[in-house]
Amino acid sequence: MIIDIPEGKDPIGYVWGEMVPGIGVAASNFSLAVYSHSTLGLREFEAARLRIAQINGCLFCLDWRTDRNGEKVEESFADDVTEWRTTESFDDRTRMAAEYAERYALDHHDLDDEFFARMKTLYSDAEIVELSMCLGSWLAFGRLNHVLGLDAVCVLPGHTAQQ
Repeated sequence: MIIDIPEGKDPIGYVWGEMVPGIGVAASNFSLAVYSHSTLGLREFEAARLRIAQINGCLFCLDWRTDRNGEKVEESFADDVTEWRTTESFDDRTRMAAEYAERYALDHHDLDDEFFARMKTLYSDAEIVELSMCLGSWLAFGRLNHVLGLDAVCVLPGHTAQQ
């Protein structure tokens, strides 16, 4: 971790809540809203989230599995996300979510009319906006936590780390 954390302080709470409370609290609320208010299916949500985690290298995000009313993706899902182009485990929407996440993170300038024409056959405009906001949250905050070395100690507020 590259940030000095006072002894006895929770690193995430300190950095996000105390160091920059005007920004960190708002960012935390946005991050929590992504999980609390998403209308996307669990598999497409997790495919996009995990692809961003793989690209960011965020340790916590790689280990995390979103729980929706006791339902989580299967253990092998992260491997399928890595192989999103060829896995037989994904339907078209899940595969598109993984592709969008990868292109959004690695070459957003290459998101052209052809790509969005394909995407619009599977997702509504509102779903595209929602997924884009989710991707922005994961890309920004996962990278922030990884760059600052917080990803090894990160826990979403209101949740416990998943093993």
